[in-house]
Amino acid sequence: MAERSGVAVSTASRALTKPGRVSEATAQRVLDAARELGYSASAAGRALSSGRTWTVALVVPDITNPFFFGVIRGTQSRLREGGYAHVLVDTEESVEAEERALRSLRRSVDGVILAASRLDDDSLVRWSGDIPLVTLNRTFPALTSPSVVIDTPSGAVQALEHLASLGHRRVAYAGGPRTSWSDGRRRTALAEAARRLRVELTALGPYAPQREAGPAAADAVVQSGATGVLAFNDLLAFGMLERLEHRGVRVPDEMSVVGCDDVFGADLVRPSLTTVRAPLEKAGHHAAELLLASLDPVHPRAGAPVELPTHLVVRESSGPAPS
Repeated sequence: MAERSGVAVSTASRALTKPGRVSEATAQRVLDAARELGYSASAAGRALSSGRTWTVALVVPDITNPFFFGVIRGTQSRLREGGYAHVLVDTEESVEAEERALRSLRRSVDGVILAASRLDDDSLVRWSGDIPLVTLNRTFPALTSPSVVIDTPSGAVQALEHLASLGHRRVAYAGGPRTSWSDGRRRTALAEAARRLRVELTALGPYAPQREAGPAAADAVVQSGATGVLAFNDLLAFGMLERLEHRGVRVPDEMSVVGCDDVFGADLVRPSLTTVRAPLEKAGHHAAELLLASLDPVHPRAGAPVELPTHLVVRESSGPAPS
């Protein structure tokens, strides 16, 4: 087909998969030749002609966490536009499973989006040299691969400022997994903000970012004497609300609870959850955009890290500190 249209094989491939990358006249010649030859741009044919699989993997630590629903939608939408299939891998919060997934994927996909990776810095540097990848909600020194970061630390500080403005002087932070890069950033930001606001901050955890971990976190918060708590994510906050109700602790009259992510259901629980809203679908879209750009043989560009802002959504679960 390339010979029939008088262009290079790479040009013919772009004309069929990314027509905007070639001139209109060239694209038309290639399309005419394809029709004459009865060519169908199947995934198998594209892989044979280009050496690509036209498949990208999205690796997440917990597929049941609603946080990733928006990420998946955003990633899938952009990959579909680029002509790529989308493979979803759940590592179940396991570092070992994440390593196994990358070993099995590196020869079967063109690139990987690692969402909230639990790997350490050295492992990520090693994998970034082995397969094209983009990290979402994770970055680290010496990484040459692009990344998308959701600014949850500033959102957590907004939440602490909100509680301080309501008179809370003893606040707890129910943290996430020990391997969570985002959790470490939030702990640092909250400690600095607590000193500025003259709030006594008690850091608790680590806790699994799941509803089932909520009861233990709620018990620890009550024991700490705090009048307000910032939860690592909404799922943990949901479990805390249930436990506090069971213990007879009224929210927000006796305890204010703030979550993070604003996942589906945050406005449906009772009391509705004050939380930090994260642009999850936009984050997935940006991550896919960066990966496709890095895979572009004509105009590759790693791009600077993309940082997306967050903001606090005030609902019924936060209120004035008890007198």
